[in-house]
Amino acid sequence: MAIFGVRFRALGQTNYFSGPSGLRRGDHVMIEVDQGLTLAEVVSGPLESLPGSEERDMPSILRQAGPAEEESGRENAALAREATAFCRQCIRDRRLDMKLVDVEVFFDRSKLIFYFTAPARIDFRELVKDLVREYRARIELRQIGVRHETQMIGAVGNCGMVCCCRRYLRKFAPVTIRMAKEQNLFLNPAKISGICGRLLCCLSYEQENYDHFHRNCPRLGKKYQTDRGGMKVLRANMFRNSLSVLTENNEELELSLDEWQALAPHRPEPQQPGGQARQAAKPRQGDGLLVVSVTPDTVEAPGLFDDLLPSVENERAEEGADQPSAGALAENREEKNDAPGCPGKSRRKRRRKTPQRPENG
Repeated sequence: MAIFGVRFRALGQTNYFSGPSGLRRGDHVMIEVDQGLTLAEVVSGPLESLPGSEERDMPSILRQAGPAEEESGRENAALAREATAFCRQCIRDRRLDMKLVDVEVFFDRSKLIFYFTAPARIDFRELVKDLVREYRARIELRQIGVRHETQMIGAVGNCGMVCCCRRYLRKFAPVTIRMAKEQNLFLNPAKISGICGRLLCCLSYEQENYDHFHRNCPRLGKKYQTDRGGMKVLRANMFRNSLSVLTENNEELELSLDEWQALAPHRPEPQQPGGQARQAAKPRQGDGLLVVSVTPDTVEAPGLFDDLLPSVENERAEEGADQPSAGALAENREEKNDAPGCPGKSRRKRRRKTPQRPENG
């Protein structure tokens, strides 16, 4: 059997299934996933083999979707648009500081996922109850970041083309400011940031080549001892695979990395003090994004959101616990006054009188 890449969401990950070779790109098929029977679209294939996987361990496509199943898919899409409009109206009515981005409806309509963004944690308990009463299904509110929001909405990037995350990127690679520094880019936020306000995803496309070059390249600005005397590294050029050095005679030379390695460069590294132990890196904390799932049976349960959304009374009690009470302050003041060497009344600072000079008679 052939191998096909299928996707059951327009912006979801591409999964690979084995199926009959008669399928073509754009056909709708029925597959079995964790959420149950799902309508999916063939986006790639057929392939004879897939590197890193075996055909016997690959799930199979159940069948090609029929007219009734394709009609159910169109009805689910219409329900998602209707749920989007209803949820946005509820957000406006309750004046919640959140933005609804997208709604996903399962094929059997057993669950609806509402993707939203919010600047801080908000109380959306009544919003969840409104959605459960309206659609009588499991409702899940999932908070997403600004990158996923741009991926769902779509935008035009600085290059003049549609953002990569909207066109073909389905998984975000970590991007750091170190990548921009190693690529000798100007650290201007307007130049190296995307529409989402985060660093450009395309900074990671060529980072593997830069890492390979910098592993073989000496450190810039450092002095090395070579067979031809001392040399200081001035610049490095990845595209020419070369570097510029300054000799002891103040002569600037351009050497390739192979020529540089042939000079046997070495530089003594300072040793770290033995008494100072390096602190262990702190574990990375989560991003703090919320995921709440509610069913019609549990929507009226008391204390449903206590773990995720503490009540106002609990927050006030926690704030009051951190601040000492007036009685405690009074007790502390009395203890200080009763302590030996501490009189009851506060001492006043004595001003030192300047001696008066005798007048010259």
